[in-house]
Amino acid sequence: MNKKAGAPVIILIVLIIISLALAGGGFYYYSLEKKKSTDLEEKLEEVQTRQRITETKLKDSEKLISDLKSKLDESSKKVEALTGDLEKEKAAGEEALAKLEQIKADLDQQKSLRADLEKKFEESQDDAKKMQDQLKTIESQKADLELKVKDLESKSQVELGKIVVNPEPPAPTKGKAKKEKAPKKEKAPKAEKAKPAPAKEKTKETVSDKQGLTGNILVVNKDYNFAVVSLGTKDGIEVGQVFSIYRGNKYLGDVKVEKVHETMAAAGFMSDDLKNKVGEGDKAVQKLK
Repeated sequence: MNKKAGAPVIILIVLIIISLALAGGGFYYYSLEKKKSTDLEEKLEEVQTRQRITETKLKDSEKLISDLKSKLDESSKKVEALTGDLEKEKAAGEEALAKLEQIKADLDQQKSLRADLEKKFEESQDDAKKMQDQLKTIESQKADLELKVKDLESKSQVELGKIVVNPEPPAPTKGKAKKEKAPKKEKAPKAEKAKPAPAKEKTKETVSDKQGLTGNILVVNKDYNFAVVSLGTKDGIEVGQVFSIYRGNKYLGDVKVEKVHETMAAAGFMSDDLKNKVGEGDKAVQKLK
């Protein structure tokens, strides 16, 4: 009799232990999902912060970059869509928590709810894996770009010696003897070929009438629509300055400085198709007002 009476008690204890283990596992997976959601929120806030900074910088030049503004609006819509998706994920997490509480309260329905929870956990794990793959891709791209920028910063100390610095095109008579050597490589070809060019592109080549500092394109980032110029704060470069891009004597388009470092500057493309034309090594000539 005692054995028969004790058997249901043992079975009940085993079921309780199993349910508690499942509930603990559920909480563990939920905490992991919550942590991932928090990481996504922080990264999303960083993206939104960068987006707001970009928008404030581009407000002053809205008349000249209307096409770029439309792209920025599209990016804002994408960010809003991502925000909506994140809110949906939060709601799904809250629903999962509510279901876990019901599991604790209703031990009798553990078997029926168990299959549903496993399916939902598998779906959430698949989504998490996809998000991790995307994050790894973004991080690898960021790391490659950072390594490239660091490499360019180390090389810029040598490359700056080759750049022609001519803030005033009509040079004074005192500096003629010293400046005649440098123009043989860069300045002389521009002065000779910049005049006949208006016959092909009259409206575009007029930008070369007033030129300032001359540098090179170090990096072209098509994903974020900017190029890195080999001139920085040590050369007197400031945010808002415009550079004309040339390949040889061919005018490609204009870029506008958005961020300045000591030896280089990041400049955004002022036309949609320019990012597909510009390449590393192209000349960047400062436009003077």
